[in-house]
Amino acid sequence: MARYLDVHPLDPQPRRIRQAADIVRAGGLIAYPTDSCFALGTQLGNAEGKSRIVDIRRLDEKHHFTLVCRDFAQLGQLVQLDNRVFRAVKNHTPGCYTFILPATSEVPRRLLHPKKKTVGVRIIDHPVARLLLEELGEPLLSSTLLLPDDEDPLTEGWAIKERLDHQVDAVIDSGECGLEPTTVIDFSDGVPEVMRVGAGDPAPFS
Repeated sequence: MARYLDVHPLDPQPRRIRQAADIVRAGGLIAYPTDSCFALGTQLGNAEGKSRIVDIRRLDEKHHFTLVCRDFAQLGQLVQLDNRVFRAVKNHTPGCYTFILPATSEVPRRLLHPKKKTVGVRIIDHPVARLLLEELGEPLLSSTLLLPDDEDPLTEGWAIKERLDHQVDAVIDSGECGLEPTTVIDFSDGVPEVMRVGAGDPAPFS
């Protein structure tokens, strides 16, 4: 059964954040709130955690996983950014955007798009998720918590625990979060291409 962690949305209890981080460090898979919607998250190098996300969401090999980062310095270690792309990404983080970019050697090969060698990155703007990332000291390998037969992501922690009680190790519930996933911008060729319109305004990249 999944551990249920009830966390204050604006002033998260450090003890419960540490408990969630310990579960991730021990190889666990968690459901956690973001500034767009709930996500599944596991440790960056956790191959089994990645496989569990693939199974839950029924993803194919072309799916771009997202590395959720604490800050821009952390993001910059994972992807390649020329000056123009750097400014564009910097101006829209933190926020509800995922950016597809060429990965650096810091990213395990199994996390990359098989042909493009790219990965998704984002900097999150949610008090609970930010504190979790600070506690972990490293990015979270993540994917939107959108189940295969659902049209919309799950938005309530209790419902996530009910649906995924035997498929995740913990659910962090800080109340309802957004319904829309992030807007996805593909910068892999140096020119922005809007791949998915979500919670972030796509206009600056159109």
